[in-house]
Amino acid sequence: MTLRRTMSSTSSRPKTSVASSSPPPAAEDPIRGWSPWGSTLARLAAAAVWAWAGVAKMSDPAAAVRAVRAYRALPAFLVHPVAWGLPFVELALAVLLVLGLANRAAASLGAGLVVVFVVGISQAWARHLQISCGCFGGGGPAAADSARYAAELGRDLAFLALHAWLVRRPASRGALNLDR
Repeated sequence: MTLRRTMSSTSSRPKTSVASSSPPPAAEDPIRGWSPWGSTLARLAAAAVWAWAGVAKMSDPAAAVRAVRAYRALPAFLVHPVAWGLPFVELALAVLLVLGLANRAAASLGAGLVVVFVVGISQAWARHLQISCGCFGGGGPAAADSARYAAELGRDLAFLALHAWLVRRPASRGALNLDR
């Protein structure tokens, strides 16, 4: 429908009339058609990474403690709770994402956690700490070089992009709870 304004010959005020016409064709969003499939792939990829990281840390709690301590970013009384609690958070994220429950909330929490990891790796690199990240088990003091820190940051930024996609487009195939 379009509105037409015409001037009446007897009045100085314009008249508004409605003329029916077909609406202009809507611009199609090229991403919309495959977005649920892209979100499904992002959701399952993120879940696999979180599960791998959580299981690896859980299988060697002493290494997880060494890895957290090596960053020299937390007070001593927080090292053990963080090292022992992080695998459970990672596994919880994996379960939520595999099932497709609260995709946007899980992706937001995951993105926040990845940002913490990026900050941790960045500060270790800036302070010239010689550590292995411990992202997938192990970790702690090691011979580190700038190239490895750059690769770890690149990997984490790509992982952050998966989460950003899910925050923006949480609806996916095979999810138990389709976020809108």
